[in-house]
Amino acid sequence: MRVLVIGSGAREHALLLALRRDPEVEALAVAPGNPGTAAVADQYDVDVTSADAVTELARRIGADLVVIGPEVPLVLGVGDALRAAGIACFGPSRDAARIEGSKAFAKDVMNAAGVRTASSEIVDNPGHLDAALDRFGPPAGEAAWVVKDDGLAAGKGVVVTADRDAARAHAAGLLDSGHPVLLESFLDGPEVSLFCVVDGDTVVPLLPAQDFKRVGDGDTGPNTGGMGAYAPLPWLPADVTTGIVDEIVKPVAAEMVRRGSSFSGLLYAGLAITSRGPAVVEFNCRFGDPETQSVLALLDSPLGQLLRAAATGRLAEFPALQWRDGAAVTVVLAAENYPGRPRVGDVIVGADAEGVLHAGTARRDDGAIVSSGGRVLSVVGTGADLDAARTEAYATLSSIRLPGSHFRRDIGQAAAEGKITL
Repeated sequence: MRVLVIGSGAREHALLLALRRDPEVEALAVAPGNPGTAAVADQYDVDVTSADAVTELARRIGADLVVIGPEVPLVLGVGDALRAAGIACFGPSRDAARIEGSKAFAKDVMNAAGVRTASSEIVDNPGHLDAALDRFGPPAGEAAWVVKDDGLAAGKGVVVTADRDAARAHAAGLLDSGHPVLLESFLDGPEVSLFCVVDGDTVVPLLPAQDFKRVGDGDTGPNTGGMGAYAPLPWLPADVTTGIVDEIVKPVAAEMVRRGSSFSGLLYAGLAITSRGPAVVEFNCRFGDPETQSVLALLDSPLGQLLRAAATGRLAEFPALQWRDGAAVTVVLAAENYPGRPRVGDVIVGADAEGVLHAGTARRDDGAIVSSGGRVLSVVGTGADLDAARTEAYATLSSIRLPGSHFRRDIGQAAAEGKITL
């Protein structure tokens, strides 16, 4: 099959590398891609938010399957246009993508499905903000206010803070920009990302992973799009993962079917394993970044065939997934000042090393690879266990040079040291 991947980040680079291992994938294309993906796939400069442009490209290159990486094209209905043109697409419809595009919609689905999640309230009037903040303030002994943008925010629309003034300022800024605000109660416990390939009522879980949203070591500083991830989770019992699938993901998938918004694609459950059991922090409608880089590094089953089965309504027939032994750790190398306005245009040395996936990079006219975004590279290390995978990832990072860049040094460390418990 000929596969077209939509997107330009390290997630898409990881998808392409995994697809290349599938013996049935004979040709790979990516739009728009980046300098790293250029070594793996044919690249096309296309506006990925344009349903017409993506569909025309898929027809022109004879794509048998289109895999949409980012959430924005899905929320805008690019997947619908591809399917209407008779082209198989891995990614949900515009209607189903509301599970990520609207947190209010996601909460309504979860409540109807009887799924545990944080209590919440939508605020769309600045005059109601202070009273709502008082209702959602942190009880004695708990950590914080949780303030979210109700729409898409690229992983950076959330503030979790014990400082009421900071919570209010973030919420007021969103409201001033015309964005409704979601206030939530705080969920205690370690977080888990569980990706599930979904085809209506059929749910196939991938390995659980854990990502790191805060910019600094020890979970300090502001939220980012993600500074690293690891998989699998040695501290998470298999029966907990099974319970998440049976008690959370399957009921939500079934509720989407019941509403006529059947989900087909990658349903990403972000969860907190609280003192009372797993509870949903959020749902996303696509592969997450940087967890994808770690999870797919360990997948032994043919990814192209798996995604095509979901896209064509045959997921229930797909064999049980096979995984490689060991662990994978992904560390994100970020540009100076990220998650603020990043410094760009600096030459990167070592970007072609094994295990390095490109995200915010560009190729200059003289052939040099330069930084072009906030999260510049994802460095993936694998090994027999988390210690070995961490060692490999950080050894590769030590060979890369980018002026002013920074990365977290504690990705997977607490798990490797056995410090995460339920």
